[in-house]
Amino acid sequence: MSLTSHADAGVGAVEASGRRSGSTWAMVGGFVLRRGLLGIVTLVLVSMLIFGATQVLPGNAAYAVLGHSATPQSLHILERQLHLNESVVAQYGHWVSGLLSGHPGVSLADGQPAGAAVAKHLENSAVLVIFAAVIGTLLGVGAGIFAASRRDGWLDHSFTVLALVLTALPEFLIGLTLVIIFATSVFHVLPAVSVIPPGTSPLSQPNLLVLPIATLVLVILPYAFRMTRAAVVEALESDYVEMARLKGMSRRRVLFSHALPNTVPVVVQVTALNLLYLAGGIVLVEYLFNYPGVGQELVAAISDRDIPVVQLLVLCLAAFYVVVNIGADVIALLATPRRRLPRSG
Repeated sequence: MSLTSHADAGVGAVEASGRRSGSTWAMVGGFVLRRGLLGIVTLVLVSMLIFGATQVLPGNAAYAVLGHSATPQSLHILERQLHLNESVVAQYGHWVSGLLSGHPGVSLADGQPAGAAVAKHLENSAVLVIFAAVIGTLLGVGAGIFAASRRDGWLDHSFTVLALVLTALPEFLIGLTLVIIFATSVFHVLPAVSVIPPGTSPLSQPNLLVLPIATLVLVILPYAFRMTRAAVVEALESDYVEMARLKGMSRRRVLFSHALPNTVPVVVQVTALNLLYLAGGIVLVEYLFNYPGVGQELVAAISDRDIPVVQLLVLCLAAFYVVVNIGADVIALLATPRRRLPRSG
């Protein structure tokens, strides 16, 4: 073949590679756009449900704020300030316009902006969620890979039984057990409650975070372990792994070069599901340890009928669910070539 033919072939290969790359990113971009639009529609529907649910709560928000000192005149004035004298549709419009303009209302409990009241509790909960998700996922995925590589051995069976036991235990029982062991009856090395002083970061006192994070880690670890183990076992039984073994590749190289890369989408989905679970399951753990997070604030806001805070908290949790789902799907798509490459023919 002539030099010119070689050059033409090289140029053609580069062009073909560029077209495939452009097509792949166009596909991913279209996917993100579609999921983003669906996420916006989902949040709009959720906002309607949240607003409707808070409207049917018993009692009157203005009376809950004024208490026993309420008079007909003061109730009428506060109802006008809160737009309670308008139609439900008009009230929803005021709320949405405030959200879009960055002013989601004022807390009825202390008169402070609802965003400021919610932000600190979201920050506190985010610390628990992030640390628990990272530690729990790493431990669960690592244990799952280790158990799958030694399938049907005594370590595999031991890990599996331990995971089943932890799965059967509720969060409050795990938390209470940790408190008994490390804070009250057996050892006295950690605080039994995690009260963060107002205005301080939870990271300034790491010892207060140990037991809540450990509880959440033990709750999510079994799921990450079982899903990872199942994915690795399935990959190790596949045809391409068997072919690699027949070619004489070492066990370690087969595991890390052929089996594990194909379990990345599963790990991504496990991490996303753990995050979604923690966003809701953290409420009970925060209550158990008296931790000033989203759960404690939500319970207090419902008790005080602090409607703007309740609405904003629930909407933030819903937005978190939507964003995590979209992010997990995009990462899983990028990590799975056969799902994103255009089909020929």
